[in-house]
Amino acid sequence: MLNELKNAWKTAIESVLHDMAAGADIPALSMGLPPKSEMGDVAFPMFPYAKALHKSPAAIASDVIGRLENCHPDGEMSASGPYLNVRFDIPRLADRIMEASERGGDRYGFSEEGKGRRVMVEFSCPNTNKPLHLGHMRNDSLGEAVSALIKATGAEVMKVNLINNRGVHISKSMLAYKLFGNGETPESTGEKGDHFVGRYYVRFAQWEKEAEEAKKNNPDIVNDPSFVDPDAVAQAMLRDWENGDPEVRALWEKMNKWTLDGLFESYRNMGISFDRLYFESDTYKLGRDQVMRGLDMGVFHREEDGSVQIDLAPIGLDKKVLLRRDGTTLYITQDLGTAVRRHEDWPFDSLIYVVASEQNYHFKVLFYVLKMLGYKWADELHHLSYGMVNLPEGKMKSREGTVVDADDLLEELSRLAENEIIEKGRENEVGDVKETARKIALGALNYYLLQVQPQRDMIFNPKESISFSGNTGPYLQYTCARISSILRRFSPDEYEGIKADGSLLTIEDEKILLKAIAEFPDDVRRAASSFDPSIIASTLYEIAKTFSHYYHDNQILKAETKELVVSRIRLISSVLTVMKNGFALIGIPFLESM
Repeated sequence: MLNELKNAWKTAIESVLHDMAAGADIPALSMGLPPKSEMGDVAFPMFPYAKALHKSPAAIASDVIGRLENCHPDGEMSASGPYLNVRFDIPRLADRIMEASERGGDRYGFSEEGKGRRVMVEFSCPNTNKPLHLGHMRNDSLGEAVSALIKATGAEVMKVNLINNRGVHISKSMLAYKLFGNGETPESTGEKGDHFVGRYYVRFAQWEKEAEEAKKNNPDIVNDPSFVDPDAVAQAMLRDWENGDPEVRALWEKMNKWTLDGLFESYRNMGISFDRLYFESDTYKLGRDQVMRGLDMGVFHREEDGSVQIDLAPIGLDKKVLLRRDGTTLYITQDLGTAVRRHEDWPFDSLIYVVASEQNYHFKVLFYVLKMLGYKWADELHHLSYGMVNLPEGKMKSREGTVVDADDLLEELSRLAENEIIEKGRENEVGDVKETARKIALGALNYYLLQVQPQRDMIFNPKESISFSGNTGPYLQYTCARISSILRRFSPDEYEGIKADGSLLTIEDEKILLKAIAEFPDDVRRAASSFDPSIIASTLYEIAKTFSHYYHDNQILKAETKELVVSRIRLISSVLTVMKNGFALIGIPFLESM
């Protein structure tokens, strides 16, 4: 609604500027926000027109105001230096704003703009040699949130996960288990399968380190028949797997099942789901035919050593090998084939890869190669590149076992939330304490991971994330629980026949809340189009902060008149609608009591 008003003002001001320019070319008019809310709701800069109109920006702003004084859209104009600001009469629009949120209900903020589009989102993509860690959790939170945002625009979304279940890293866990496992199983040790297998990945790294130290202390040890090179044996096991060795394959299937059982238990606990799974063991040979086709087309070339390469000079890069000289594939080759297979499986209009920024080069090359192969849909491939997640004490390392384990983190956050509930004596109010604590933990985790713009690195601080005050998920959940409590205490029978009147909502905090409600649909569109859930996180925090200030300074159920009570109840009901819908988009469970 406010967006429509802003565009109406933009059209009116542009028309005046063109008249003033008398046919001269002038730049398009841009919109922004004044530095302070009391200065207005939208700002139009005039300095881009100073040269064409031969006037100062301030004079242009005054002239435009004079020309529009008797005929303009709803709102009040004012000049502030080089800016023409417009303030909307929010109380006058209040009833329409709240009616729109009531009409939209649990779909308020959503649209049908993307209807008919098919968007595939690839995320998570774990290895089957270890449990999920904090880095995976950022990936999963982003993947789920971006999928929800795109779906909120009316598009059909397919969430896919490529399970990396083969390769030398998988062989390392298998080899360590074969040598040091003594037949133990997740059942015999009482461990989740992914934790069990991950322990052997760390064990291999220890064995590898021991071998390196032995070589360092005695370089001749490599000639000793009893010396075993861990990496060489792992590579040999991978070759045996590729050749279909029955014993190696049986061990691989058993350990993969253990890991996958554990991983999907973690996914369920974190509210993560997928529509389709791909497995690297099925896709690693794909892509060779695409490389051969590129050779025939003349977009790739064969080097003297027999390898097939592409010249990346048009995108400012060097050459890239697509097929080794022995005919074996690389990751880029596999991803080529997998992308083509996916489009055959489910013809998408767009495919988004949620992958860390370490792979920026890889995706730049992949997308270019697919374009050179003539796939039109390659123009709609996107890499949602996100930054690293580190601990306060430094970078995580899987091989050294120094990662923040996803299961352990969620359990720790749940424990901290449970302690908070008990310390505040809220057991009776929340009902199921453990389930409430789990939902608080999930809200804390997702919000903390998503409040930062995806491309930025971040430090994850568990204690800070679970705080019930400040810029956190639990603070937002508590705000909604407080609003829910007020609404439960409101007795409609006492106010029968009394109608809400938006024009009574004249306090500055009320105006800010109403503007936030009105702008929520546009926030959802912006977040979806930019693949940036932090936009929604920021919107929700600003609303919660404003509501807390408003609630502290003003009576709602005991307002001066019954008309004002009903009007404020209608306002906070609309606030709750926006908060709940925003929660659904970024994975924060809604709680009526905390």
